[in-house]
Amino acid sequence: PSEDGSSHAPHLEDLDVSDATFTCPDLTSFCRLDGLGLEVTGQRIEPDRAILACRPVDADDWCRDCGGQGLIRGSVVRLLSHVPLGWRPTVLHVRLRRYRCIECGRVWRQDTSAAAEPRSKLSRAALRWGLEGLVVQHLSMSRIAAGLDVAWNTANDAVLAEGQRVLISDLARFDGVKVIGVDEHCWRHTRHGEKYVTVIIDLTPTRDGTGPARLLDMVEGRSKQVFKTWLAARPRAWRKGIEVVAMDGFTGYKTAAVEELGNATTVMDPFHVVRLAGEALTRCRQRVQQDTCGHRGRAGDPLYRARRTLLTGVDLLTDKQVARLEALFADEQHTEVYATWSIYQRLVVAYRHPDKQLGRFLLQGVIDSVSTGVPRDLVELVSLGRTLHRRAADVLAFFDRPGTSNGPTEAIKCRCRHLIVYADVWIMPTVTTSALVGTGWVGGLSA
Repeated sequence: PSEDGSSHAPHLEDLDVSDATFTCPDLTSFCRLDGLGLEVTGQRIEPDRAILACRPVDADDWCRDCGGQGLIRGSVVRLLSHVPLGWRPTVLHVRLRRYRCIECGRVWRQDTSAAAEPRSKLSRAALRWGLEGLVVQHLSMSRIAAGLDVAWNTANDAVLAEGQRVLISDLARFDGVKVIGVDEHCWRHTRHGEKYVTVIIDLTPTRDGTGPARLLDMVEGRSKQVFKTWLAARPRAWRKGIEVVAMDGFTGYKTAAVEELGNATTVMDPFHVVRLAGEALTRCRQRVQQDTCGHRGRAGDPLYRARRTLLTGVDLLTDKQVARLEALFADEQHTEVYATWSIYQRLVVAYRHPDKQLGRFLLQGVIDSVSTGVPRDLVELVSLGRTLHRRAADVLAFFDRPGTSNGPTEAIKCRCRHLIVYADVWIMPTVTTSALVGTGWVGGLSA
């Protein structure tokens, strides 16, 4: 330690001697304007923003038509929003020389294509900052617009266009995909019905434990033909590399996967299987509620009070919840609810079992028990049994392909819904771009 108690080693050389560790202060380099072909000539610090006077480094005084020398004929100013410093917006006041060719009379101004796109209000560095903020830091577009001191529409259009160019158009986002998840998603409710899209997710990072799942694409519609057309548009080598397709109970997606992907294994993931059983239990509870009470569930009705407890795994129940269920099932009028609840719990136990082979055996027993011999009065179990029997191979395939749950697909769908509603965009191409930029391929942005 030095004499003043600090941990810094003392420097005995004269302060005027240059230090190899540091260079002279340079505002141009600090603001990363040298990479944009600009240099800072002045600054003005205001309470709510900083303004940097800049000029292009290259003179650009030769005519692009005839190659003649240009003479200066005044100047113009172009304003560009730049990367904020400390969340204080930074504006570039770029003064551009105007030239007139002495040979052909052509008039032009200094080229700023390295600094910004034509007619853009954001510098290229600001575009990169906004895209990284949206994709990596999960900032809202309003926060990005505030940081750049531009209107929301300006930031949204520019950042999404940059995302389309840098991320969505990058074919590398399809590389290494081995496991995909497919599901439907209602992205808009209208007076004429719901608007659905088919969501395709890359589940490979989740299975391999290398990262989160990511959105591959959103296609308007929810049918076999929609998914089949999307798969057919992919290269043959890519389709041959797909090993697993996780999906819900919709047979259209399964048929499309079988026809286009050949040897890929289709998996009806635990998320949707358990949800099917949970929906059967809920419908049974509601039916028995109507049969016994003659009305929908009310706060004081035992079945209604236990609606959430019925869907809780037995290993997670508290003593109070166990007592509530015991009292509920003691009533003979609730026998059908108990039978459906038992099947639901057996499904959950099978999926949660640490031994996958034993879990598969338990689930096979559940499928066998509800496939035949179920009383006709248990209409919910009869319907569930038909579905499980028809898709038994897909349901049991999960135990041979662990890590192929469609749960991440549901999570990304929720994230897409958040992006769409928060951005208030309802045009399908813009919806797709917003979702892909917000939840899809990040390329080198995470570095």
